[in-house]
Amino acid sequence: MSKYTWLHIGLGSFHRAHQAWYLNELIKQGDDSWTIAAGNIRNDSEHTIEALTAQNGEYVLETVSPQGERAYEVIKSIKKLIPWQADLLPLIDEGAQEQTKVIAFTVTEAGYYLDSHFKLVQNDPALKADLAGGNQTIYGIIAKILKKRMQLADGKVTLLCCDNVRHNGERFHDGLVEFLGLTGQNDIIEWMKTNITTPNTMVDRIVPRPAEDLPARIEAATGVADKAPVMGETFIQWVIEDNFKDNIRPALEKVGVELVESVVPYEEAKIRVLNVPHAAIAWAGTLLGELYIHDSTNLETAYKLAHDYVTEDVIPSLGNDLIDLAKYRDVVLERFTNPHIKDTNQRVAADGFSKIPAQIQPTLIERFKQGALPVATAKLPALFFVFMERRHQGKLPFTYQDGILDEAAVRAMYESADPIHVFATDKALFGELAAKPEFEALLREQVAEVRKLVG
Repeated sequence: MSKYTWLHIGLGSFHRAHQAWYLNELIKQGDDSWTIAAGNIRNDSEHTIEALTAQNGEYVLETVSPQGERAYEVIKSIKKLIPWQADLLPLIDEGAQEQTKVIAFTVTEAGYYLDSHFKLVQNDPALKADLAGGNQTIYGIIAKILKKRMQLADGKVTLLCCDNVRHNGERFHDGLVEFLGLTGQNDIIEWMKTNITTPNTMVDRIVPRPAEDLPARIEAATGVADKAPVMGETFIQWVIEDNFKDNIRPALEKVGVELVESVVPYEEAKIRVLNVPHAAIAWAGTLLGELYIHDSTNLETAYKLAHDYVTEDVIPSLGNDLIDLAKYRDVVLERFTNPHIKDTNQRVAADGFSKIPAQIQPTLIERFKQGALPVATAKLPALFFVFMERRHQGKLPFTYQDGILDEAAVRAMYESADPIHVFATDKALFGELAAKPEFEALLREQVAEVRKLVG
């Protein structure tokens, strides 16, 4: 019988193919002490909530290897679906229950509204609304949940970020404290010091948007008519700093989760060796006429861009001691060639304005400090510049999605006398490098190189 609730905010495909899978593995082992309640901040996935509700929270997960081996499993760990409403009260009330001991969330990199100095982007419309009392962001809703938890006899809770943000637990914690300070909620800040933890985590599994033929394929293979299935690659990994409040947590180590003292080496390797090449291949592949990640990775030009970036700049930056980064690079690039996942460039190319400062900028800065010219890494923001230039010209084959896209600023950049100068000197993207003429010169060279490569 369930004793504790794991509340998850952001009921998307990734959560259902990753965290929910691990909790399901525990249930299969006979440990049903934890169940998941889940809902969304935004009203854009209610069809999924409705379908899952009709299926008692159950759904089929299809996994597929690069060799085309498919497996099907019914996931039963989500026991409560929380319908969306404008004030999010059902979600807030669930977060304020005493048996809710972990509140986890997947809201994408852009959902943390952090600039290159890890401060809140206060002029963002959603964040501005929450600073005025709304609940459109993770900060707004968590603040309201914690306010209620302060009234409980035991309101202690673990807040667990499951997004690809470097030092994600720390970044979320600091963003939340800044948000609470700006809204005059210093009582919550004080209470948090002894009542919450925010462990850093690293999550990994490629989970594309479900293919249109997925329900039919699942029904043919299993006989189950599923209205909300998900799919993912066979590979899965989850590394968490073992810093749950009062050590109250699921026995995740029994199902393959790595509970560690520090997640930093795993996090850095994953962000730089997987996330960055993934985005770069999506940008390059799109410019070269492809729509899918596997087709893009199989292009010699795109593959070389990713391989050179890791080999020439990431390995010298991180060293090769704890993790064999060259081996990891090769495994990752092989995963990207999986033709059965049909992951789209559109999905992976998204949120470039968050990815450059959070994921690419650190390698650029480190290589400059080492006295090296990071040509291979500079090619990646150059790719994005040309990618967005094509978008500005109306020549992308899909709608580009970005949680912090400033349409007016992007339009002004490409209509300026020197768009590359505007791009290279953008502190939000490049931090301290924005003031370096040598960086602008390098970026200018790489934009010219990219234009040659993609025609």
